[in-house]
Amino acid sequence: MARQRKLTPERKALIQSLLSHYKPEDAQDVQAMLRDLLGDTIQQMLEAEMDDHLGYSKYDYKNKHTDDSRNGYSPKTVTSSAGDIPIDVPRDRKGDFEPQSVKKNQTDISNIEDQVLSMYAKGMTTRDISAHLQSIYGVDASAEMISRMTDRILPIAKEWQNRPLAKKYAVVFMDAVHFNVRQDGRTVKKAVYVAIGTRLDGHREVLGLWVGGNESAKYWVGVLNEIRNRGTEDIFIISVDGLTGFADAISAVYPKAEVQRCIVHQIRYTTKFVSYKDINAFMNDLKVSISS
Repeated sequence: MARQRKLTPERKALIQSLLSHYKPEDAQDVQAMLRDLLGDTIQQMLEAEMDDHLGYSKYDYKNKHTDDSRNGYSPKTVTSSAGDIPIDVPRDRKGDFEPQSVKKNQTDISNIEDQVLSMYAKGMTTRDISAHLQSIYGVDASAEMISRMTDRILPIAKEWQNRPLAKKYAVVFMDAVHFNVRQDGRTVKKAVYVAIGTRLDGHREVLGLWVGGNESAKYWVGVLNEIRNRGTEDIFIISVDGLTGFADAISAVYPKAEVQRCIVHQIRYTTKFVSYKDINAFMNDLKVSISS
């Protein structure tokens, strides 16, 4: 049973006050409320920065000890995780105010963690990401901080990999995608095996991802047993590309499944025996044969 989230009396009172003021009726209204609050918060942060820059708060002329002063605002729209937010950036007469909460030329204030995970997924190292954030956004984030951010995705990925599956699949395709990955300080190429299943209602989904190592019948039995333990009792057709030991593993775990070689790989294999000058005519005839 999920544990109920505890709220302090102060936070509960704040939430009740917000709900009473905004009166949201659905998730879209809540999103609009959050966008409004975020905009007000950023605005107050900018005002506080201007107070600190000038050394006195607005209208507090008694404590003014500078020949600089406020000079209105510049309208600006920034993109956030809650949507686009219009703000007014304070200006000073000397023009040397440099806000830090929303920097000049910065138009995206969405979650830094989302950007970190996106860069990490594209293969950037933690040090590359740290340097990129400093260069583009002026954000100081150490490689260790980046590692802590990326580590947060691991439980989510593990939960997805272990999620329950359908009882039956009409077809399951298994193929490999090769990636260059960092391992022990050097770049190596590794195969990631992807299983895509088509349910009886026609819906397709990725069943899981497995990083290749020493593939053998024992390895594939482990993969198929994982799929079975997640709820899949039967697979009608399994399409593979002659992976070593896979046919034996299928016979052991899903003995009723029919094994077919992937058509794309069959075509690639067949064309090896056709001369280059005949390949176009051969492919046209082959397409007719396959589609008939």
